[in-house]
Amino acid sequence: MDGILIIDKPRGMTSHDVIDFVRRSFSIKKAGHAGTLDPSATGVLVVLIGKATKLSSHFLSADKEYEAVMTLGRKTHTGDADGRVLQERSAGGVTEDSIRSVFASFEGETEQVPPMVSAIHHKGRRLYELARKGEEVHREPRRINIMELKINRIVLPEIGFTVKCSKGTYIRKLCDDIGDRLGCGAHLSSLRRIRAGDFAVGDSVGLEQLKSYSAEDLERRLLKHE
Repeated sequence: MDGILIIDKPRGMTSHDVIDFVRRSFSIKKAGHAGTLDPSATGVLVVLIGKATKLSSHFLSADKEYEAVMTLGRKTHTGDADGRVLQERSAGGVTEDSIRSVFASFEGETEQVPPMVSAIHHKGRRLYELARKGEEVHREPRRINIMELKINRIVLPEIGFTVKCSKGTYIRKLCDDIGDRLGCGAHLSSLRRIRAGDFAVGDSVGLEQLKSYSAEDLERRLLKHE
C-alpha cells in the first residue's frame, strides 16, 4: 500500500500518535508524516505511506496556511495556552489601529528565533528536551516568509487571523512576538492548519471516519504522487 493520506488531526493527539494509529489499524509497516502539528492544534496532517515516505522532504518544504486565535495580555513559556504563564498585563490600552499596524509589520520576509519548545536539534538533543529540564540555549534566527497575515476579527483580548507562511514558521512564536511588539504579551490560543502545499482540509478524512475504514477503503482513499 503506497500513497498519501490527508488526515484532519484532532486536538489532543500528537502527530506521532496519528501515525501509530494508522500503522496499527491497517497493519502498515512504513508510514510517516510531513510536518508536525502540536498536540493542541488541529487540521491538515500529510501522512505518507509505503514508498511515498521517500517524498517527505518535498512536502516538508511546502508553504502552509493556518487559521488561528491569539489572546493578548498573557505571555507563556511555550507561546501557547499550554505553557507556564510568565507574565500577565492588561491589554486595555491596545487599540485596533496599533494591532493592524503591528500585524502588517510581520508580513514579508523576516527572521524568527525558534522557540525553545520545538523539535529542532541542538548538539544532538531536541530543544524541547532541554526546555523540559529548564535549560535555555541560544537559537540562531531563521529566515521565514509570511506571505499573508490577515486579521479576521478583533474581540479583545482575542484576535482571530489567517496566516500563509513558508516552512519553519512557528505560529506560537509569531503570537509571542506580536504580543511583545504590542507591549502587553500574547499567546496562541487556537490553531488549525487548513492547507499544506497542494493539500487543503477539504481533502482530509477525520480520525473517527478512518476508524470505520477497511484496508480496501483506505487504499481507495490514498492519493498518488509522482
